[in-house]
Amino acid sequence: MSRVDSPCVACCKLDDQDICQGCYRTLAEIANWNRRSDEEKAAILAQLPARADAQREQESGAVHPITRKAVLAAKES
Repeated sequence: MSRVDSPCVACCKLDDQDICQGCYRTLAEIANWNRRSDEEKAAILAQLPARADAQREQESGAVHPITRKAVLAAKES
């Protein structure tokens, strides 16, 4: 059984929609990655190319670093 690895590229900056500019996951997806099943992770990974394309089409906007506080707030209980 294969494990689905995180797409993180260690370039953690969120745009104004809380989408990481490095891996294109949402803050909630990042915060809860280890809680997801492989099927859920695969579904998220399948969405990333379209998100990357959409980000490239938009004008460059403000970005902010991902903080520990933001990740903890986004974690599902």
